[in-house]
Order: sequence, then structure tokens, then C-alpha cells
Amino acid sequence: MSDGTPADLFFDAAIGLLQRVREEEAEAITAAGTLLADTVATGGRLFAFGAGHSSLAAQDVVYRAGGLALMNLLAVPGVVGVDVVPATLGSALERVDGLASAVLDSSPLRAGDALVIISLSGRNALPVEMALNARALGVKVIGVTSVAYATETNSRHSSGTFLRDHCDVVLDSKIAVGDAELTLDTIPAPFAPASTVVTSALMQAVMATTAATLADRGIEPPLLRSGNVDGGHDWNGRVMTEYCDRIFYRH
Repeated sequence: MSDGTPADLFFDAAIGLLQRVREEEAEAITAAGTLLADTVATGGRLFAFGAGHSSLAAQDVVYRAGGLALMNLLAVPGVVGVDVVPATLGSALERVDGLASAVLDSSPLRAGDALVIISLSGRNALPVEMALNARALGVKVIGVTSVAYATETNSRHSSGTFLRDHCDVVLDSKIAVGDAELTLDTIPAPFAPASTVVTSALMQAVMATTAATLADRGIEPPLLRSGNVDGGHDWNGRVMTEYCDRIFYRH
């Protein structure tokens, strides 16, 4: 590492990645936001899925102050995060063939909906099959992934394909294979992952684009307010009542 504290260097790395996705993914962000706005305008429902730490960015846009009320989490038991013991079980489940089919068969997803699939590597069976099967149902798919994995690693799906190969829109997080931004002579492994910072920022950029696109069309975006500001609960209650048929985290 060059001069600077580890904290400074991590912030520099994260800011550099954020600047890259801001500049290089601008067109894809607009396309993703437009796709979600189209879905809302035509009566579709919105879902987000991520496995392991990729689930954090999906959770961050569901039931979120300042966020779209229509974003629903497509949860897969055991792979949402480190909520299972042993935690390694979640990683193993991502590689199980057929799990995505079972999840989609029991989910409310239907033709005309949109699904955001977040997977840093995009190489495991679960996100690949999720995208494949969702599109077969007539669902639009937005993939948030690091395209570098598709060129530097091998797919773990029987088709040999990656998440990016089965999406209507792909957002590239630019994260290097291994997801660790720093190295130090006294530490034997690279450290300091930045994928959560970058992926969450990408997701919020898409949400902002969706809201603004709806407003430009004369449609009030169904946004949630913080329950910790005066009037927030009443506001949210109105939005949830109006869109109760498209909000699944209340049922």
C-alpha cells in the first residue's frame, strides 16, 4: 500500500469505485430506473433478491425511508445473510441446482413484474437459475454484478453461463475478483471489501431514477417517509393502503 492510513486508503478505493460506476454505468442506471418505472406504471410489482452479503443491498431498498414502497424482498431461507448456523450453509445453498425454481414456484412473481438480482460473482447456480427462470415467466430482470467474474472465473451453473447472460439490464459494480481493496506486507491476505458500499449506492441510484422517471410522467412515486418524522406513519399508511396489492412485506 502507498502512504496513508488504512482507513484513508479504503475511502479512496471506495470513492474511486463509486466514481467509476457513476461515469461508466450511467446509461445502465437510467435503463434500470426506466424499466422499474415502466413496471410500476403498468401495474407490475417490484422484487429484489441477493444471496449472502449481496442480500444487504437488496434489503436496503425494501421498506426503506425515502425509498419506493413497492420494492419487495424475494427471500430464500438460509441464503439471505449470516442468519443461519453454520454461516457456510448459505454459501453451499447458492450452489444447489433447482433451488431457484422452487423459490419462484412458491413466490408471487408473475409476468409483468420486475426482479433485481444482486450477486457479486454471478457465477453460482442460484442467481443464474433465478434470472433464467424469472425471464421464462415473463419477468424483467435487472442484474447487479461484477462483470469481471464472468471473464476471470468459471461458472458454477451447468450451462456455463453467468447472471449477466440472463438479464434485461446489467449493472456492473466494477468490483475486482476477490472483493478486497487493500493489501499490506504484514497481512497475508487482501482485505477491506467494498462491494456492499458500491452495490448499495448503485441500487439507490436506480431507485432515485425510478422515482424521478415516474414523476416526469405525472405519476406520484409511491415513496415511504421515515416513521421518526411527524406525519410519517400517516403518510406511509396512505401509500400502503393505495398499493396494498403490490406490497408483500405486510402480509
